[in-house]
Amino acid sequence: MEQIAENTADSLTESVKEVNQFTQYFQGKMPGLMDLSIKLVIVLIAFFVCRKIIQLILKIFGRSFERAGMEAASAHFTLSIMKAIMYVMVVAVMATFLGVSGASVAALIGSMGVGVVLALKESLSNIAGGFILLFMKPFVSGDYIHEDTHGNEGTVVKVDLFYTTLLTIDNRTVSIPNGIITNSSLTNISKQDKRQLREKVGISYRNDINEARKVLLAILQKDAAILKEEKIEVVVESLGDSGVILGWHAWVRPQDYFPAKWRITEEIKYRFDENQIEIPYQQIDVKISR
Repeated sequence: MEQIAENTADSLTESVKEVNQFTQYFQGKMPGLMDLSIKLVIVLIAFFVCRKIIQLILKIFGRSFERAGMEAASAHFTLSIMKAIMYVMVVAVMATFLGVSGASVAALIGSMGVGVVLALKESLSNIAGGFILLFMKPFVSGDYIHEDTHGNEGTVVKVDLFYTTLLTIDNRTVSIPNGIITNSSLTNISKQDKRQLREKVGISYRNDINEARKVLLAILQKDAAILKEEKIEVVVESLGDSGVILGWHAWVRPQDYFPAKWRITEEIKYRFDENQIEIPYQQIDVKISR
């Protein structure tokens, strides 16, 4: 029993010593932990304050760009660059405040830069593409463009750091990497103040070409979207397997292109039916011989 009591006493003594050592260690580190905690709280508060300041600065510059008449897509891209730079500066200053040396911060930013370059090779091409679009201006916000490589088309909404955003005629949002746009052919449909409608329609070989031409010309001259001062023509495009292919050409404003195309196509069907002009279609005649 005496041996058990001695062992218990020794264990309690050792435990007390360990608790005292931990308490002394914690008390020694307490000022540093308190100082770090205070700095972290200050950094968090400062970050949210800086965030509000950055938003205010971007809003001021955005209004300045607007008053200066800067194109919307270019302004949006410039503001994206400014935002990224300001946040990098804020993070660097806060790291220095927490005790990280300026050389370490610079080395960290450099290392991060190398890592970002290696990890985001494709994205960097998009950033470079954004700069090319900013300075070369193949299109501006509000232009209707057609990206020829993948067939994307729509009205330009904005140019971001990585993507150009289009709005299609059926109200879909399409985001195209800037690198694809700058490295492929592009058709800017809104660059000119007029656009030519070039469509085809077939008529039966039994129908009179001149009669069909008169009907088509009457439709085109009657439509309000057709520019009457420009040339309107109906020509024989080709002689097809099932009928004669007539091509009709007229000019419209870019914004009237699709409404005029759909409206005139429908009108052609009605007027051809009234004048007994047949629109041929593929058909097979089967003859059975005995």
